[in-house]
Formats: sequence, structure tokens, C-alpha cells
Amino acid sequence: MRKCKIFVGSSHPELGRLVCDRLGVEPAPCTLKKFSNGETSVQIGVSIRDEDVYIIQSGSPEINDHIMELLILISACRGGSANKITAVIPQFPYSKQSKMKKHRGAITARMLANLLVMAGADHVVSMDLHASQMQGFFTKPVDNLFGAPTLARWIRHNIPDWETAVVVSKNPGGTKRVTALADSLKINFAMIHTDRRRTQDGYSKKKALTKSTRKVDDDEEEDNIVSEIQTARVVKGHVVDDDYPVSNGSAKVATGDKPSVQLDHLDQPSILDSDVLGGSYDAANSDDEDEPTSINQEKLITLVGDVKDKVAIILDDMIDKPSSFISAAEHLRLNCGAKAVYVVGTHGVFSDFCLENLCESKCIDKIVVTNTYPIGRERIEKHKEKLTVIDVSPIFAECIRRDHFGESISVLFDSLAAIE
Repeated sequence: MRKCKIFVGSSHPELGRLVCDRLGVEPAPCTLKKFSNGETSVQIGVSIRDEDVYIIQSGSPEINDHIMELLILISACRGGSANKITAVIPQFPYSKQSKMKKHRGAITARMLANLLVMAGADHVVSMDLHASQMQGFFTKPVDNLFGAPTLARWIRHNIPDWETAVVVSKNPGGTKRVTALADSLKINFAMIHTDRRRTQDGYSKKKALTKSTRKVDDDEEEDNIVSEIQTARVVKGHVVDDDYPVSNGSAKVATGDKPSVQLDHLDQPSILDSDVLGGSYDAANSDDEDEPTSINQEKLITLVGDVKDKVAIILDDMIDKPSSFISAAEHLRLNCGAKAVYVVGTHGVFSDFCLENLCESKCIDKIVVTNTYPIGRERIEKHKEKLTVIDVSPIFAECIRRDHFGESISVLFDSLAAIE
């Protein structure tokens, strides 16, 4: 790795060290500090003239400060006459704001792309962008690496009976991602659709229509599509039975022949509701690919697919809010007959008490994420029974090595053969 320097930002130093260890190099010296008024200061401690520079800076809880740190570091490298500057951003910030959601809104992801290019970045490397079309925001080359091969290998080695498992998308927007993983594993997939509840009568009519469609003659085969549709009600982020009243009150989850889960706590503020009580606006949940804006609003959840007596793998690119994952897991386990539920994602953002709520759910057996986003060691150790963090530093290390030597990195999009 001659004529190459790797700088590690302060957002995810552990991942940066792992990448450097994999490449057999030391992180280039640089001083990152803040003045008393909050301004960021960057001082490069080594010559980078005519060298390839790679800056590793991922998303983090202090995202705005670390974005500014990345931009200043890129500008400092440009001022130091670097030959090529590559921004390695494992979890790209503001990726959910990649389109106009409201009138007079902003496409913040495009603005960030412009900032990176204007600061002096010649190349951007990321993993599992929320929308792959974001690559069009840049006027410089972008490599969007895939975390699916790493997740697929973990599934094959750690999930019993994975050959009969079903990959589930918790919303229609993630179907393409789910089908790609299902195709690579050669297993089936399913989709969950969650919409706002309109009236109690609407739910009853839909359920009655489904039942009437199933009534067929003895000589006629039942329609497979209809038999693979399971519908349930969701109140305050939990699946409830049909008798749950529209007004406030306690309820039990509809479990069939399985033990019920008492939901008396639904009327009391909880960790799950703490970030949404008061009707505050949540920009992330305003996306039509995500859950509705309020967790308190009653919704209708529908599974299209068959997971009975099978392992269900809920896949998404980012795990940041718990309610949609918990309601999907409860529906799969309690109403649809899944024997186990795994929540799998590339970026474990785990905002607020997300990880704690997911681990407390009895319907979720395992949570699997990669280390593209920093998760505290204490947090990992506390929830080690359910939480598994997969190291993806070999993928970024191999990408940096191949890019520096001018080799093709297309093999990283399909398999892990190049790094195993």
C-alpha cells in the first residue's frame, strides 16, 4: 500500500482500525479537535502530496458534527495536494431524505452529495444506500457495496433449517432488497403491508371477504394466493386480537393455540412510545415506504406469503425504529405461525431505546446487524444474547486495496470470494 494514506474520522474509530489492520497499515496521523465555541479543527500530520487518500467516516449519533469534520478533512487533503481523495462512508447520513416528501421540503441527501464533491472528494464508497438512485446525486464515481453477501453467509451458517426459511419485507418499499437476498439463498420471500385503519367495519368486511373467498367446493382446490394472506390489527405498535376495543383499554394478542400476551401497558407511556407521544412530527416515518407517522394510530397489518412452521427473516437496510419490526414479528409469530423470527439489517442505528425494545420483545429471537454504524461495547455486551454484530471491515479493506491498485471491485458486489 505505497503512496496511500488512510485517515480515520472520529465517528467510528473502531471500524477504521479494523480496516487498517486488515490492510496492514497504520492510520495516518491527524489531529481532530474542537474549539471552545464548537468549531471543528483538523490538522494533518503527514505529507500526502501525490498520494491516494482514503477517509473513513460513517454515520453516528453526532452526525452533523462528523459530517462537518469529514468535509474539513477532505478540504485539508485537497489543500495538501493529494492525488485522489476517496470518502469511505459505510452508513451514508441523511440517506432517508433522498426525495421530496412534503411541499417546500429539501432533498438533503443531494445537498450532502454536492457538499462532498465541492469539498474535493474524487470518489465515494458506501454500503447499502437507502435508495440506490442516490448515486445519481454525485458527479463523481460512487461504489455502493452490498451487505447482503455477508448477511447471507451468516444466515447459512447460523440459522437452523435456513433452506426452508422465508425472507420477509416489513414494507412494500423493501421488496426489491428482500427478493435479492431470497434469490441468493434460493428460498422464498414474503411481504408485509401496513396501512392506516379507517374504520372497524372496514376491517370486518375485509376479513369476511377473505373468509368467503376461501369457501370452495370439496372438488375445487383452494386458491393459494388467498390462503397465504394473513391480516391483523396493530394498536400502539403491537398486534392485538379482534375483540380489542377502538377506545382505550387492555387487550390480549391474538395467538390461536399459543399463550396470549397481555397488553395492559398500552395505555401507559412506555419506552416504545416515549419518542412519539405528544404528536411530534417524525420526518423518517413520513416516508411512504416506512410506517405511518403516529404509533398511536390504529393500523391494519397484512402478510402476503406463507411462514407457517418456518423461520421468518425480516430484512431491512436500516434498523432505527422498533415499532414496525415488533409489530411485524408479533404478526408473524402469533398469527401466521412462524416458528422463529430473525431481524436482520445492514445498519444498526438503534435510535433512542430501539435496541432495548427489540430485545425485550418475546417474538424476536435474534437481531443481526453489521458494524457500519457505531454501537457501544457496553450496549453490545448487555444485549449479547439477542444481538449479533457482523464485521464488514474486510469488504471495505478489499475495496480500498483494489481501488488503490486499479483492480476491479465488481466481485465485491456478488460474493465474498475475494476476501475469504
